[in-house]
Amino acid sequence: MEISSSSGSSPFYTYQNDKAQKGGESSSSIKKSAAANQLNSAELAQVAKLSVIDTKVRAHEAAHIGAGGGVVNAGASYSYAQGPDGKMYAVGGEVPIDLSEGKTPGETVQKARQIVAAAMAPADPSPQDYKVAASASVMELRAHMEETQQLQEKVKGKEAYSQNGLSAVTANGQSAEGSPAIP
Repeated sequence: MEISSSSGSSPFYTYQNDKAQKGGESSSSIKKSAAANQLNSAELAQVAKLSVIDTKVRAHEAAHIGAGGGVVNAGASYSYAQGPDGKMYAVGGEVPIDLSEGKTPGETVQKARQIVAAAMAPADPSPQDYKVAASASVMELRAHMEETQQLQEKVKGKEAYSQNGLSAVTANGQSAEGSPAIP
């Protein structure tokens, strides 16, 4: 999955296990085996493996949701594989998050930090989780640059005001430098 900047949100591609595949048996043999509740040792091993993967995938996605706060758009969605016992096991998942900027640079910084926390929350972040965290870090850096630019423009405005022989007067009648203002 890719980060989509046009939509403003992106799912975490979190945990996809290529080893979690159907056992290559036909669906009719799976149904017969499951219906009879008689699984051979290979099928039992596959069920145990799928069960472990399911647990890891769900924990991984729960970590994203738990750390995501206001940046999580919805609950997790999962991809499934059917085990030889006929049950469906989660083998991959994603959590959609909001990657849009905040209304102010400061708000964007806070949001970017929340996104990084959500992306890196699982014990085993996926490559896509690292990509989302990196994108959020870039978003935070750009917001800091915007804050700096705004501050520089403010300082330049005050310097120009001072260079014209004028001084700012505070509410108590003092100049910005601390001396009494002349009315």
